[in-house]
Amino acid sequence: QAAEALRPLAGPFAFLLFALGIIGTGMIAVPVLAGSAAYAVAETFEWKRGLDLKLFEAREFYAIIALATLGGVALDFSPVDPIKALFWCAVINGVIAVPIMVVMMLLADDPRVMGRFTVKRRLKALGWLATGTM
Repeated sequence: QAAEALRPLAGPFAFLLFALGIIGTGMIAVPVLAGSAAYAVAETFEWKRGLDLKLFEAREFYAIIALATLGGVALDFSPVDPIKALFWCAVINGVIAVPIMVVMMLLADDPRVMGRFTVKRRLKALGWLATGTM
């Protein structure tokens, strides 16, 4: 159905164009998501990290990239409906976003946590405005 929207522009190539777009998006998204997950986990556990390091220098980092990629492939072959998954991810995000934003604002204003880098008045106002808007 989504490819039909491309028919006025692409004519008989609408489905091919749509399929190539989906494949291209996946080719971009997979390494970005796997890499960002690896960096986040490695930062959390203070592991060596970086794509500039050799495999034997940052084994855990590269293992997370491999696991995240394999997890994505496994999810593709699972019976999970991607539209329902997107819907429930959005619901969960909507429920937890505000409490996380409140905690972040409180931490950003706490000199025990931030030292001399506490959030300034203007940024604090914008942060609380964004939190309230959510």
